[in-house]
Parts: sequence; C-alpha cells; structure tokens
Amino acid sequence: MADNTNSNEVNPFQKQKNKEEMQKQLITFALMILFTIIAFVIVATGMMDSMFVTPILLILAIVQVAFQLYYFMHMKDKGHDMPAVMMYGGLGAAILTLAALGVITWW
Repeated sequence: MADNTNSNEVNPFQKQKNKEEMQKQLITFALMILFTIIAFVIVATGMMDSMFVTPILLILAIVQVAFQLYYFMHMKDKGHDMPAVMMYGGLGAAILTLAALGVITWW
C-alpha cells in the first residue's frame, strides 16, 4: 500500500534547518534594534559632531536595509534571482540619476 504523503511531520534535517533560520532571523532582529538604539543615542545626546553623525546614520541605515532584504525578505534564498536583479537595477538607476543631477547642479 502507498505511504501516507499527507503527513504533517517534518524530517529532522528540515527541522534543524528551520531552527537555524529562526536563530539567524532573531539575531538579525536584535542587531537591527541595537543599531536603531545606537542611532537614537547618537542623535539624542548630541555626543558627536554633526559632521560625523550623518555618515554614521547612513551606514547604520544601509546595514539595516541589507538585513531587511536578505533575512526578512528572503533575498538570500534560491528562486529570488529576478527580484534581486530588478532591485539592484533600480538601485543602479537611482545612483546614476543622483550622480547626473549632482554633476548638472555643481558643474
């Protein structure tokens, strides 16, 4: 007789893989909260010169966007090649547009 294929059981390998994925997401979430707190403390306390605050905030924001894309939107997984190409293409077009506007404005 045929095996029951409607079983809700998950094999041990898949269970371990899911556990590791959840750990990565929790660590990433904790890091994002930490980066947000760091950014808030830097701005709220005024402990840094304003010349350094903007680049640090931009770096923290870029890291958080990368975490969002790769861990929470699953861009690191297989099968997300076309959305990744579209997003990177859009980012490239935005950078080229900003560079062109900058050249036109300040040349």
